[in-house]
Amino acid sequence: MYKKEWQPLTIPRVVWNKEKMSAIGGELIAEPLDPGFGMTLGNALRRVLLGSIEGSSVTSVIIRGVNNEFSALPGVIEDTMQVVLNIKDIVIRNKTGNPGTMKLRVEGEAVATAGAINADEHLEIVNKDLVLAHVARGGVLDIEFFVESGRGYRVAQWPLGQASQKDERIYLDAMFSPVKRVTFDVTKTRVGQDIDYDRLTVNVVTNGSEQPIDIVHYAISVLRAQLQHFLTEAEIPFNDMSSSPHVAIHETAVSGEMLNAKLVELLLKPIDALEFSVRANNCLLNAGIKRIIDLVNLNEDEILRIKNFGRKSFEEVKEGMKAFGLSFGMNINEDLLKKSRKRDREMA
Repeated sequence: MYKKEWQPLTIPRVVWNKEKMSAIGGELIAEPLDPGFGMTLGNALRRVLLGSIEGSSVTSVIIRGVNNEFSALPGVIEDTMQVVLNIKDIVIRNKTGNPGTMKLRVEGEAVATAGAINADEHLEIVNKDLVLAHVARGGVLDIEFFVESGRGYRVAQWPLGQASQKDERIYLDAMFSPVKRVTFDVTKTRVGQDIDYDRLTVNVVTNGSEQPIDIVHYAISVLRAQLQHFLTEAEIPFNDMSSSPHVAIHETAVSGEMLNAKLVELLLKPIDALEFSVRANNCLLNAGIKRIIDLVNLNEDEILRIKNFGRKSFEEVKEGMKAFGLSFGMNINEDLLKKSRKRDREMA
């Protein structure tokens, strides 16, 4: 019985640009990608980032003294509608994803800001300088906020058939997504002599409630969770490492835990496992490169400076690594790699 041999996929190196990383944004670079995959992955990632990321928002409030958003607020300069609009701008970091409540009470002449809100232990206000209202002398602003989690945008959930609520609650439209803007760009990059590969650059801007790295991780998880149900049989192992991500911040690997067990074991093997020619293998050994992890952590300039290691050997080694989903400059942390292997063995 014949067994079909599939051509390996090109495995990109995914890097977060450390120089452009902040609490509200980041730049992700993935290269090389097979021609056309930059646009395909960029579009899919952007759509999920903009519409499917989970976050928390205020979904309803009780403002003492009023029972609808069109009322005047005694002792407060703004009317209820303006206060409600300001409340929608509160950015909340939810540590557990569970619903919660927050309270605000301001008495006398003062500026009521989000920083004065007392929130449940698992809720944190990010934009504490946000002005909610201006309270006049002798006035009182007393608000109870109800926080929920969700995805994307949700219209106010007013109970049907009720003009006003018994608890005087006012329901709000909610924008749960922590993502404010996503752009991507696809350019060409070189792999050896081939200049037709794609380079994908994704820029993510958030409201500060979640880290860009965590948001992209969530988006990829959503895509993978959805797509795996389209498989009619076991996933095709194009190359054993096709499902083994190695994500780095600038030039430093984030975590060996992101590597699957097969890749971990391969990286710690001697370079003999890659079955290079005698000449290439000896050159590497003479240069002190004895394991595969030592090889993949070198960049192309470093490998070309090895004594007697010519262009032909370079191309041979590069192609041999590519067959296993490996490349130069992977910058994998060996300590994290060993911890990952230890954890996998303990779980086995």
